[in-house]
Amino acid sequence: MDYTVELELEDDGRWIAEVINLPGVLAYGGTREEAMAKAQALALRVEAEKLEHGERSSFETGIFFRAA
Repeated sequence: MDYTVELELEDDGRWIAEVINLPGVLAYGGTREEAMAKAQALALRVEAEKLEHGERSSFETGIFFRAA
């Protein structure tokens, strides 16, 4: 699965990273890299929950992130 992560610098200096393919998956960080890492970790947690509840096949677990 390919995920697009949009990154934006907020007015207060924090970075926000949003995983476009997963509504509601976004994270803040003090740096661009920290926000990206937190968003990736959250996306993986969401996907793990889907697997545990049978909402996604284990064959669909190739996950790739790219910054937009």
